[in-house]
Amino acid sequence: MIPESFIQDLLTRIDIVDLIDRHVRLKKAGANYMACCPFHSEKTPSFTVSPTKQFYHCFGCGAHGTAIGFLMEYQGLGFVEAIQEMASSIGVAVPDERRDGDSEKRETLRDLLEVMGRARDFYKESLKKSEKAINYLKERGLSGETAARFGIGYAPEGWNSLKAVFPDNYDSQELIAAGLVLENEEGRRYDRFRDRIIFPIINAKGATIGFGGRVIEQGEPKYLNSPETSLFEKGRELFGLPQARQTLRAENRAIVVEGYMDVAALAERGIGNALATLGTATTREHTQKLFRQVDSVVFCFDGDMAGRKAAWRALENALDSLTEIKSVSFVFLPDGEDPDSFTRKRGKAAFEKLIREAMPLSSFLINELKKQCDLDSAEGRARLIAEAKPLLLRLSAPLLRLQLVKRLAEEGGFSQTEVERLSGIKGYAPSAPPEPPKRAAPSLPRTLARLALQRPLLVSRIPLELLPPSKERAILEAIIENLPRLPSVPNYAQLREQLRGHSLEAECDALAGEWIHLQLAEDKIEQEFLDALTRLEEGKRRTKFADLQKKASQFGLTGLTTEEKERYSQLLLEKTGANPLKQPG
Repeated sequence: MIPESFIQDLLTRIDIVDLIDRHVRLKKAGANYMACCPFHSEKTPSFTVSPTKQFYHCFGCGAHGTAIGFLMEYQGLGFVEAIQEMASSIGVAVPDERRDGDSEKRETLRDLLEVMGRARDFYKESLKKSEKAINYLKERGLSGETAARFGIGYAPEGWNSLKAVFPDNYDSQELIAAGLVLENEEGRRYDRFRDRIIFPIINAKGATIGFGGRVIEQGEPKYLNSPETSLFEKGRELFGLPQARQTLRAENRAIVVEGYMDVAALAERGIGNALATLGTATTREHTQKLFRQVDSVVFCFDGDMAGRKAAWRALENALDSLTEIKSVSFVFLPDGEDPDSFTRKRGKAAFEKLIREAMPLSSFLINELKKQCDLDSAEGRARLIAEAKPLLLRLSAPLLRLQLVKRLAEEGGFSQTEVERLSGIKGYAPSAPPEPPKRAAPSLPRTLARLALQRPLLVSRIPLELLPPSKERAILEAIIENLPRLPSVPNYAQLREQLRGHSLEAECDALAGEWIHLQLAEDKIEQEFLDALTRLEEGKRRTKFADLQKKASQFGLTGLTTEEKERYSQLLLEKTGANPLKQPG
């Protein structure tokens, strides 16, 4: 567990403008900086970075966050990885409050990363010395530049080639733990990868965590992968992601293929947004990682039975991640073709045409279900809906689900309502067109919450008891709750990280976006806050006066207590200049 104080200090030392400008070219625009948003396609810049408040906000897609949030979204890092990346950039180590056993585990992981790095360098050097491996890559159409881009290497034929790299510790447990060597029943050790083209698997931080080895001549398996280790989980990693990141942002589309060589071959021919799973079916974690990078994912598989089974697994694991702006589609190549051979024979343009015309997930889903059912029989039509039910219930995009329900109703001879009822889906009742939204000035609680987010210490001066229950009041209460965990004079970025994962996180982001839009100068914040407090007190007086006036009209002045009479007299005097208790004459 990373200490909260370290995170707060890190946010103080890191300038978000410098951090983002290393990835996205920013231009000065008044007090802030702007660029075209890196998280969605746009021609007019709406991505704004505030140097005074240390956060970014996009008015186009709503992306919002601190320096930590930017690294998480832009590079697909986890929270801890983003912290480590930021700390590394300023040359500080990340402390950890976990027990000593975890400290030893981290030390072990660092050792394994070093081992993997040394093995990667050895394989790269071995490629330069192997005429056979170089010729193979040339025959596959790969240039030296592409081989260098992906760090491609070669594992020599010998059983113990890695002894040249680890002469003193080839028998150590680390090489077993890293998946680089194996041990037979007699205790004899030998290299896992032998006479294979080696593809390093790189994580988001640029570290080598595993390898994929492709046989050069005939042999099985064609691809041999690193085993699951403490560094490497196949179901979470994608080959080629670091190399593809720039093209993914430009295209807003990822192409998922089956082989490492396909990824490299497509990159060689100018298609730089291809990725591959690591010898395993597409998982839910893969899909979520892809959708953090792009809005559209195209799965490109062989057209045989195995390819269609792989596509169906990808469909099932994508359903939970789909939204109205996130889409999945499928390309099935002709028999005997893979992306490498297809583009060699027919060229880049023909492959890109296939990608543009990819089969939408909805069409693939219904086509595959129809193959399992005899729609000429009542039993087959019933089975169609039964097979579709669990898929519809998992689908997280309501509009897409509605379209699928309609299609299934047509194919099965049911009404839309019947399909919804049989599938356990809440019906889609038609509703009247919504009225145009009325533009209204921000409420007083909203103004106070927005100001308190800008300057968290202001919250201690707000009489919360005067505010009605609302999201804004809940935000103010959350700020008060988190103040003890913040520095003595906290800024918005530090507060925002304390609120990460809070149920009102999105509402806080929207409020922060408002103040960028309003462009309120720093020296005006205190005055606006005082004005808001004055209006709050005035509202309290008006409410109190209305209550006393109502009571006085019902029961007369004699119905008021002495204290209420004095208060009513004071309020009426302030309002009209008249004193109801003063006798005439």
